[in-house]
Amino acid sequence: MNKNKIIVIGGGYGGLRTVEKLAKNPQNEILLLDKNSYHFAQTDVYDLIANENDFAQVTVDLFTFCSGFESNVTFIKQEVKNIDFKNNKVVTSIQRYGYDYLVIAVGARTKFRADVIGLREYAYGVKALHRAMYFKQKFEMSLFKRVEESGTSCKPINIIVAGGGLSGVEIAAQMASFSKEFYRKNNFICRKLNIVLINSGKHILQGLDDVLIQKSDQRLKKLDVIIKNERKVVEITKESVKLSGGEELQMDFIIFAGGIEPNGLVHELSIDKNEMGYIVTNSYLQTQSYGNVFAIGDCTTIYNDAKVVAPTADTAEQMADICVQNITSLIEKKPLREHNIKSRGILIALGRGYAVAKVFGFYFSGYFAYIMKKMVEKAYEKRLEMRSRKGCKKIFCD
Repeated sequence: MNKNKIIVIGGGYGGLRTVEKLAKNPQNEILLLDKNSYHFAQTDVYDLIANENDFAQVTVDLFTFCSGFESNVTFIKQEVKNIDFKNNKVVTSIQRYGYDYLVIAVGARTKFRADVIGLREYAYGVKALHRAMYFKQKFEMSLFKRVEESGTSCKPINIIVAGGGLSGVEIAAQMASFSKEFYRKNNFICRKLNIVLINSGKHILQGLDDVLIQKSDQRLKKLDVIIKNERKVVEITKESVKLSGGEELQMDFIIFAGGIEPNGLVHELSIDKNEMGYIVTNSYLQTQSYGNVFAIGDCTTIYNDAKVVAPTADTAEQMADICVQNITSLIEKKPLREHNIKSRGILIALGRGYAVAKVFGFYFSGYFAYIMKKMVEKAYEKRLEMRSRKGCKKIFCD
């Protein structure tokens, strides 16, 4: 019997879930392609920056992960340059791979807007692991420098976080919480830290409901995070940030979490995209012109009741489940299933020991919500870690 050749591009949340589900059928021959050798758990990036996790705790090795399945899953570390949809070929920097079915799960990247002067030169995004690691080191060195200066001078650390969405809010809260604890525990005399959150909307967390917004706003203010709503960053220099309206803020460094765009590969593809550059998919998650090609995760935009479904890890995994069902249905010549993806819950980390959450319509806040978030993260990490450990044993013991 002929094998079903399936290629998955992208080792993010949606991509790995797709591989896990498809691998259950031994007739599926699955190839995972990614330019990186690791999966980066981006939902844990705030812990990485604030030293609660090291980089090993927020990554999974894709070689050992794929080796943890039977012989029907292969990982190849190559960057995909283009896709020949008419001839069913994925083109990498090295060679071409044929497929019967293709899943594009390449995610999104920080959008460095060209109209913001100095943004790319002086700001840091945290969607990519190397950028998050670089910022983490810069943050630590800034803390160390202030400790060295204690007793002679005490200049404040000025941190700007641009973007009042989930990423910006979580990062601002975690840095403020970590810094307060760091200074208090170590009894340092120099404790000046200014964290300013720049938000273009009328309030933070645009699109979420009022309860989550109110509780998050209160928590940030308790942590002494300064929130500047209805402002935009218009220019960045090495030591300052200029806002719309003319205000200028001194800064040691700036994190930019003001928007995302599809991964670079998507820009190269000859495929239907919307006005924002995201891949257009139908209700079965198929691309518009190619029924054997699916797009899931942050590289596409999906709607439920005419509203955009937030691009979260939970959404990506739900999309992966539907995608796998529909690939299986195509193979078995059965009717496809339309997606009806809704957010099952949202958990927002707001510093050590505190979170706010809405899960299946119920609200939680404080330490209990924090434990809930940690349990969800640990369950996800454990699932991948077990598969990776199994693969590691096969590689080194077989």
